[in-house]
Amino acid sequence: MTCLSCQSVKQAELSAEMLVHFPGLNHLDKPGVLLFPKLIVCLDCGFSRFTVPETELASVAKVTLTNQFSGLEGAGDSAFRGGTAS
Repeated sequence: MTCLSCQSVKQAELSAEMLVHFPGLNHLDKPGVLLFPKLIVCLDCGFSRFTVPETELASVAKVTLTNQFSGLEGAGDSAFRGGTAS
């Protein structure tokens, strides 16, 4: 597979540990979601991507969907879109 940014074939798959925090003052009392995704990093341009593991995806979706239906969607709502990071 080639890099989505520069089309290089030089990529590395790494293990990662991430603690995801949700934006907004209404989430200060909520714990973050701990993720352990496989991270794909382009060794030429640094573009990175990962997929949120299915077990943790439910936790991310629950908080995100609650925001959308309660009218709290706004600044910072793009923290997770498409499961990619750059």
